[in-house]
Order: sequence, then structure tokens, then C-alpha cells
Amino acid sequence: MRSADSVRDAAARWDIATPAAPGRLPGVAMAGFRDRSREVLDLRVVPHPAVTVVVDFGEGLLVDDDGGGERRGSAVLGLAPGPVRVRGRGIECLQIRLSPVVAHAVLGGCPEAVVSLEDLWGREAVRTRERLWAAASWDDRFAIAQEALALRVASRRSVDPEVGEVWRRMVAGRGQVRVEPLAYEVGWSRKRLWARFRSQIGLTPKRAARLIRFDHAAHRLAAGHGAALVAAEGGYADQSHLHREVLGFAGVTPTAVAAAPWLAVDDQAWAAAGVLA
Repeated sequence: MRSADSVRDAAARWDIATPAAPGRLPGVAMAGFRDRSREVLDLRVVPHPAVTVVVDFGEGLLVDDDGGGERRGSAVLGLAPGPVRVRGRGIECLQIRLSPVVAHAVLGGCPEAVVSLEDLWGREAVRTRERLWAAASWDDRFAIAQEALALRVASRRSVDPEVGEVWRRMVAGRGQVRVEPLAYEVGWSRKRLWARFRSQIGLTPKRAARLIRFDHAAHRLAAGHGAALVAAEGGYADQSHLHREVLGFAGVTPTAVAAAPWLAVDDQAWAAAGVLA
């Protein structure tokens, strides 16, 4: 089990702000983070079944991906970015989690890896960041971000309703779903669902379901549940299967995922979000 000390140490490092009221956009969650410590932060990011936009206000946030790329400032982490590390000192940032159904409109697609927000939004990213930087409070920042997101959602094409429905079914089933019946239920062939889902969500339906299942397993591990129980109740063939899936998504063992610092503050920052549908 994760020790109480490790949870307290991770949570004590951060001041976390959340919106006073739920946003008007479904499939969107936000949280503000400020690092109380003056120590250098260097941590591994655990994959999550949402596209994450990070807007940096601190002394310089650096995101490293497994391809050797580095992103400073505002970055977008896709659904399956591979091993990613976040480094920096004096970090203050806004994180926005987007359901891939919403991210398709907000970002013009769902990146699988790590990209710069400027690469997706151009000058609009710079203008939005300047407004967020000048805001007097976290509440103002949340309002500015909501406005920017709402404008993009209203002016851009959404995913196909069938794709959105399949994603929501996957979330509701915690990833323990069979794709072929879902295709039949929305009136599509398996081939059509595979192609449209991949082009709009950024992953194949099978990998998306595995990612959702992994996320549920990771949070259960972080809550102190044993790997054998998590595997048995999470739809894995056995504990070895869980080990392989966790290693494949996070690059570390289930024991290491259970102690991940990011997961220690998840309940505080994203309690109302869960897996975004």
C-alpha cells in the first residue's frame, strides 16, 4: 500500500485551485497548481484518458517526451504520449483536461503525443496565455479558459455522434467492453467504427478501452488495493496481464504507479471529473 507519508508529502507540495462551480462545458475539467517548494520538480506523468492542456505561468515548465522532444511553456499531452517527464522550478500552471470528444473540436483533433499549444492554436494560444497571465485570480483564469474553449467548440465540427456514443459507453464500462457489439449498436460496421474512431479520437477503439481500463486500475492501486484484486476486478486475465498493461502505458511497475506523486493529488484536483465522457 502507498504510505500515508508519501501521500502527505506529495499533497503538501502543491497549492491546488479548482473552479467554485462546475463549468458549462461538458467534458472539460480544470485545476490550477502552484508549487510551494523551491526544489526542482522532476516527475513521470501517468497516462490519462483525457487530453491535457498545460498553460505555464511559472519560471519555466519543461515537458520531455520519449522521442527526445522538449516543450517549454504551454503544451498539450495526448491520450497516449508514451513516457513523459515534467521538470521545472517554481511551477505555476493551469491544467485543462478535455474528453477526446471535446478535444476534437477544441484542438482540431486529438494528438496522441506531446505537442505545443502554439502549434495547434497559433497566435490565439499566445493571446489566450497573455490574458490568463494577467488575470487577478484563479477564478478569473478559469472563466477566461472557459470562454476560449466555448468559442472553439461552437465554431468547429464535433466528432460523429456514433464515435461520441462509443466513447461514452467505454467510459461507463470502465474499459471492460467489446468493440464489435458497440459498432453494431450504433449501426456501423466494425471497419467503419475503427476508421472513424481512430481519425477523430486519436486511438483505435481497442487501445482507447485499454487506456480507460488502465486508468481505473491505476487509481485503485493508488488507493491501496492489491494488484491481484485490481487485476481480478478490472477485467485482466491475471496479475501478470495487469503488470504488462501498466508497464506498457506508464513505463513502470504497478508498485511504482501506486506511489506516483500525480495520483496522490488527483482526488483533490479532479474529484468531480473522473474519466471525462
